[in-house]
Amino acid sequence: MAEAEVSDCEIIDPRFRRYLVHSVRMQRLGDGFRWTEGPVWIADADCLLFSDIPNNRIMRWIEGVGMSVYRQPSRYSNGHTRDREGRLISCLHGQRAVVRTEHDGSVTVLADRFEGHRLNSPNDVVVKSDGSIWFTDPHYGIVMDYEGEGRAEEELSTNVYRLDPRTGALRVVSDAFAGPNGLCFSPDERKLYIANTGRMNEEGGAREIRVFDVLDSDAGRLSEARFFYKPDIGIADGFRADEDGNIWTSAGDGVHCVTPQGELLGKLRTPQTVSNVVFGGRARSRLFICATSEVHAIYLNTRGAVPT
Repeated sequence: MAEAEVSDCEIIDPRFRRYLVHSVRMQRLGDGFRWTEGPVWIADADCLLFSDIPNNRIMRWIEGVGMSVYRQPSRYSNGHTRDREGRLISCLHGQRAVVRTEHDGSVTVLADRFEGHRLNSPNDVVVKSDGSIWFTDPHYGIVMDYEGEGRAEEELSTNVYRLDPRTGALRVVSDAFAGPNGLCFSPDERKLYIANTGRMNEEGGAREIRVFDVLDSDAGRLSEARFFYKPDIGIADGFRADEDGNIWTSAGDGVHCVTPQGELLGKLRTPQTVSNVVFGGRARSRLFICATSEVHAIYLNTRGAVPT
């Protein structure tokens, strides 16, 4: 499939210009999916993996090769990341679990219960530099069959968790969200950003990104939440930080670039609603964008942050 120019950028603050490569435009890498999510860059294989949730599969894109199915069925996988050993960490709506794909291809369940109750539907996940796994657990994957398997909710609230994969210890780091969704750390890992997208079909929900100071990573202790950013169109779902600490977040009209102070610098316009993004490519300077039924990419003059 030819990669077509599909979008352009909107400069709101002149500082945004420094992050753009003016000789390039956004490219469409693939389309025809149902709801794309959870992009993760696999540097050693030079490929992108992402979830096509309603189609119950993980897709793989390779430059010059194109799209192929990586795993199907995927148990309605959503968010993905990699741990410090390069293994794939995935959130599964259908299995209501966080799992790890080992180097030999086998799959290990890392968490599927808390205090005797099934998790709701793990959504997005990040790995901190100490190896701990932090993930959100809203109800979206069990309230209907489209992105999972409709089930009755457990007694658990929709929490954010910290998992120690060495001991299996699972701790609630926040229970303050009606619908915790995307999350990422600042480059120095002193701050944790978490999106609240509210309850399914809820009217008048906050639908904003909140930021916490990480007070004690081992204990999963965070400060009180502070408001960080709310898109003017759509919601903030998934996002990633660059080396300067800017947050590149999904929104209804594309990707918004937001400073660590919560100032909107500019937008990367897309024709469909964005769900999530990831930095990848040779220098971590290519932003891959999951946008409803499509996947896009654009080269930027910044690099994605990596755990310290």
